[in-house]
Amino acid sequence: MAYKKWIVRKADRDKASEISEKFNMDAFIAYLLVARGLDDTLSVGTFIGDSFVSVSPFNFVDMEEAAFTIGDAVDAGEKICIYGDYDCDGVTATALLYTFLKNEGADVFYYIPSREGEGYGLNNGAIDKIHEKGADLIVTVDNGISSVEEAEYIYSLGMRLVITDHHQLGDTLPRAEAVVNPHREENELSFRDYCGAGVAFKLICAMYEGDINEVASEYIDLVAIGTIADVVPLVDENRAFVKAGLEKINNNPRESVLAFKRAMNAGEKNFTANEIAFQLCPRINAAGRMDSAYKAVEYLIETDRKACDYKFEQLSIENAHRQETEKNILDDVERQLSEKPNLLNKRIIVVAGKGYHNGVVGIVASHIVEKYGKPAFIISVDENGVARGSARSVEGFNIYDAICACESDLIRFGGHPRAAGITLKEENIPAFSKHINEYALKSCEIMPPLSLMIDCKISPDYLSLDLVDNLGVLEPYGENNPQPVFGVYGLTVKGVTPLSEGKHVRLDLVKNNSRIRVVKFGVPFDEFPYKAGDKLNLAVKITKNFFKEKHYLSIQALDIHLASADEEKYFKEKNEYEYFRLTQKGKKELYPSRGVCKTVYKFLRADNGFSYNIDELYFRLQESVNYSQLIFALAAFKEAGLISMENTITLLPVTGKADLESTRILSSIRERLGIV
Repeated sequence: MAYKKWIVRKADRDKASEISEKFNMDAFIAYLLVARGLDDTLSVGTFIGDSFVSVSPFNFVDMEEAAFTIGDAVDAGEKICIYGDYDCDGVTATALLYTFLKNEGADVFYYIPSREGEGYGLNNGAIDKIHEKGADLIVTVDNGISSVEEAEYIYSLGMRLVITDHHQLGDTLPRAEAVVNPHREENELSFRDYCGAGVAFKLICAMYEGDINEVASEYIDLVAIGTIADVVPLVDENRAFVKAGLEKINNNPRESVLAFKRAMNAGEKNFTANEIAFQLCPRINAAGRMDSAYKAVEYLIETDRKACDYKFEQLSIENAHRQETEKNILDDVERQLSEKPNLLNKRIIVVAGKGYHNGVVGIVASHIVEKYGKPAFIISVDENGVARGSARSVEGFNIYDAICACESDLIRFGGHPRAAGITLKEENIPAFSKHINEYALKSCEIMPPLSLMIDCKISPDYLSLDLVDNLGVLEPYGENNPQPVFGVYGLTVKGVTPLSEGKHVRLDLVKNNSRIRVVKFGVPFDEFPYKAGDKLNLAVKITKNFFKEKHYLSIQALDIHLASADEEKYFKEKNEYEYFRLTQKGKKELYPSRGVCKTVYKFLRADNGFSYNIDELYFRLQESVNYSQLIFALAAFKEAGLISMENTITLLPVTGKADLESTRILSSIRERLGIV
């Protein structure tokens, strides 16, 4: 995985002390709240409060018109179509509004476009089908804000439209009886980052004539699932949605959620937001990714126990299919990167493949960004030569702006600063890759590194079950309110133990008189670069496990650095290397002198090669060489027959003295740098 820059939050200790006293709160928890920007009585009180507080739905412009339009249609017996979306947010919003209207006696059905055949949002083919079913009114959830032409088509067929959406507005609002969107400037809202299910919930609150708590008790679990899945900030009203939704999921679940619990063998276990995010939401999403989102809606609205169990099993099968498909595409992408190193050497990684499943290319792009620390496009080419791709980026590089600069290469595109989608002709992929990389080099001389936010540095003595319990006030965790990550520095490795047949590792660590055990998941034992005696810094999160009637502290490492590593030096030197490789411009210090080459080779000989990635080798040699020198020295060793470099660096038998200065790689670098 790409080396991450650690950023340690800072907090005003005086404010933390005030909050600790005001709320009779553990001083350390108060410090964490202040570090996360909650530094006044009102914000802290709202954050830790248990009561469900909901902003008036009529603070949304057009909400009254939307409620009246739909209510009149129900009263008049008109046929209503809820037009949803195929992701988890759109599915839960659809199930939410459909169930509510059905319970209100409406003549209602729902339509969700297919990801593969129709794509996101309203389309005329779908509108024709809805018209044929006799719909009088279409109500969108989680889409519609950009469907200007489609809205006109709806009205041309004699139907009406209500839009509820949470995506950013374009220059023109579509024609509709009402357009409910939190990003409209006319709204009287201090918080606007709702998901589609959240906006749909506000709509039913506006329509319901009784106590809003009655509506919440019936539907808030669906709102919570959609909110968690769409990764909107878990602050303000979203936090209230999820807290109340988890309460319902854990204590008064609907039949479909009970099926999920039974399948997970949960018993009396209480689920957290993280567990919903990683266990339930992917299964709901998988239906829309791999087959039909109708399966997910039908599962959520089902009330029969046996039918729920069966429908959840079908979602699990689709999710397993999604995982297999994702792995196959990822393997093919890695193969291409291995066979064509030039793809990996660019500022932005662009990889295309025939027949990649469009439902998972975005997930694969995320994996590539996480592994290589660069923005990535994964593109699927169909049998007609039409290419559709998904992009993911790093914080600080706006991928949407980059795509806009290459508009002439594309058929259509859309997205956000960190994620986007494109459609283009297959023959235009090379030009697009060239142009977007030229833009990246021109607009961003230094590509921002991946980062990891550390809530605070902590002594290993403070990692305890009591701390886990105290941290509970911060839950539920999610976007903008992640599970706390602690930096534990200067620990010495006493032992490394393989777990699960070598798929993971457990570290025994010591600092002064403190001993802790830490698990690092997802790093095979034979690829773990640290050994007994190494001194490490770890970024960890803590939970507690229950086993044999007893709770145990679980410490999981999210990231590990050598304690001696100079992070700033690494990022500076790696960027200098990247810039030289792309522009052939650089300082003479990038060249590996004879002394540098001797130092690198001596280290390799002492270790009989090196079995881990080059970045880890760099950190072992950081005090003696810079990043470019190491890369060029290794290339010279390989050309001279001193080493082989596949997944590992292996020393080769040497029959005589190698003349490194005469290798093509070093001769070329001397010429480029003007070294005589």
